[in-house]
Amino acid sequence: MTSLTNPRLIYLKGLLFLFLGATSAALLVGELPTLKAALLLGLAVWGFCRAYYFAFYVIEHYVDAVELPP
Repeated sequence: MTSLTNPRLIYLKGLLFLFLGATSAALLVGELPTLKAALLLGLAVWGFCRAYYFAFYVIEHYVDAVELPP
């Protein structure tokens, strides 16, 4: 399998991920339409976004960039 390099397909893939997340969130809140459920879902999404940022940006730029002494 080759890498995805076409910018239009990359944007389409991002939009499909956004659609998937929005649809899933709407269905979950529709299943249990309470403020508590919506807030917990929002916190879960925010927490996973921060974990993703930490794993792929912070570690690459701040942890891997530091050279350890021999």
